[in-house]
Amino acid sequence: MTTALELLSPAGNAAIGKAAIDHGADAVYIGGPEFSARAEAGNPIEEIAELIGYAHQFAAKVYVALNTILTDSEIPKALELVRRIHAAGADGLIIQDVGLLELDLPPIPLIASTQMHNDTPEKVKFLESLGFSRVILARELTLSEIKAIRDVTRIKLEFFVHGALCVSYSGQCYMSQAAAGRSANRGVCAQPCRHAYTLMDGEGKIVLENKHLLSLKDLNLSGAIEDMAIAGVTSFKIEGRYKDAGYVKNVTAAYRREIDRFLKTTPQYRRASSGKTTLGFEPDLEKTFNRGYTRYFISGRNQKIGAIDTPKSLGKEIGTVTAVKQGFFQMQGDRVKNGDGLCFFTSSGNLSGFRVNRVEGDRIYPSAMKDLARGVRLYRNHDHEFSRLLDKTSSVRKIGVSLWFDQSQSKISLKAIDEDGNEAAAEIDIAYEPPRNPEMALNQITAQLSSAGNTIYEVEKISIHPAKPGFLALGVLNRLRREALDNLTRIRLNRYQPKGSVFRPNPACCPEKTLDYRANVLNRHAEKFYARHGTTVLEPALEGGGNPNGKMIMTTRYCICHQLDACPRYAQKAISLKKPLHLTDGRRQYRLSFDCDRCVMHVHQASSEPAAP
Repeated sequence: MTTALELLSPAGNAAIGKAAIDHGADAVYIGGPEFSARAEAGNPIEEIAELIGYAHQFAAKVYVALNTILTDSEIPKALELVRRIHAAGADGLIIQDVGLLELDLPPIPLIASTQMHNDTPEKVKFLESLGFSRVILARELTLSEIKAIRDVTRIKLEFFVHGALCVSYSGQCYMSQAAAGRSANRGVCAQPCRHAYTLMDGEGKIVLENKHLLSLKDLNLSGAIEDMAIAGVTSFKIEGRYKDAGYVKNVTAAYRREIDRFLKTTPQYRRASSGKTTLGFEPDLEKTFNRGYTRYFISGRNQKIGAIDTPKSLGKEIGTVTAVKQGFFQMQGDRVKNGDGLCFFTSSGNLSGFRVNRVEGDRIYPSAMKDLARGVRLYRNHDHEFSRLLDKTSSVRKIGVSLWFDQSQSKISLKAIDEDGNEAAAEIDIAYEPPRNPEMALNQITAQLSSAGNTIYEVEKISIHPAKPGFLALGVLNRLRREALDNLTRIRLNRYQPKGSVFRPNPACCPEKTLDYRANVLNRHAEKFYARHGTTVLEPALEGGGNPNGKMIMTTRYCICHQLDACPRYAQKAISLKKPLHLTDGRRQYRLSFDCDRCVMHVHQASSEPAAP
């Protein structure tokens, strides 16, 4: 018995979802019309249904996100959306709000969003006992922690492998809600973690000024596919429902190669969908949006993961400025081209950039030269030539098919069998006509049947009987091939049916007996859910109007002390910082606390008043 490994890509819209499938995704996830954790990436049901039809041709799946917490007034509308999503043929529903589990849901597989804070064996085992078909694990987990979850569960495990990182445990960040009234758990995060802050020690002294102290590098686990599969991950998820098609194409293609490389050498695993992708470009993760890459905690705490100098995309370092002249500069390093976007850090530490207007020999003429100086390191954050490749049709995905042609005295027939063993046929009544040139007749049949035209198929094998067939017009052969392949597609779609999963409430015990605002309970259905599972909710979600002052508004495995070499556990010569530490953005002040036993950092809203100078 082999295990299917799934490459899961983001789809900001149906067109991007189709592009992801064309570039090798086994599945895509897309936001529903409302109630998605990326509120601005909502999509009409009709477009989702179109994407589902396209994906299912390749036995690829489409999961729909409805993963925000809901108010009582929103519950009826959310239930109607779930029913429409199921009717459209979706393969799964990604949810956060447990209030939905108290409703009469259609038989659609339920996926526990990472917003549910799925970080322990006990939590994942509970979700499995409830009837979830899949759990999206917390990004912060190590390989050993993933394996510990796999050891006590059989549920499918999904894990993020690439893209932007939330600094907080997902579902446990209230900074945006506290600062701007925009809830991450409601899909409208204002991303205060990407803002600049000043770090002050317990005596009010400035430790570091105007740095992006909560901003992280981007995740890149392309080199850890084998380790994650062995630990128990079966779905490798790319972040990015706000990303454009070029990003999704490039990253999907890169991970398709990595997973396929592993599958070739490991027969106990197989691909989760059908078809082969042929690319028109060379994937390169360095050429797409990134803030610098990190492996996060997959192998433990062994990297500096903060992108504290800038929250913007740096791209790839390509060289150093060697001379600055009137209107142009020269550099040593990689070749640059017209239209490229380059950036650099100024002497004051700010990120600046420019467009390359033209290149003449070793002279580079930029759109701006302010602060450009000899010795500056340059980064390419926009590769113009690469982007133009991705703007075009940059891949073709085809399903292998074998054809058997047969001719009798009164008819011709064609049988088609695809790589998954699906079989279809077509036949046309037509009298046998002896060919004037038997060799030419055979070659003509072979040529017409070899080309599958504008279909999802690629003909890999043809068998023709008899060895010396009669004469047939091109139009007849084209019609026969078209009808056989159309029938095959209908059979593929009919045989591919989303697996239903009826949710039935049960009395499984929640691992926690009391919960506070961090349970994100915003409606009476969620309260009822926890009561049924033996848990008391002490207070509602902050989104219900709670006062955040003094509360813990972020829990993160990222640690500012570790980032600044102030942690004696990891730094040989740790600098000393007088605690408690505080962050300020000039308007609000946040107190930091550290649970060193668990190796996590907490951010508390210290005051809503302007911070002291």
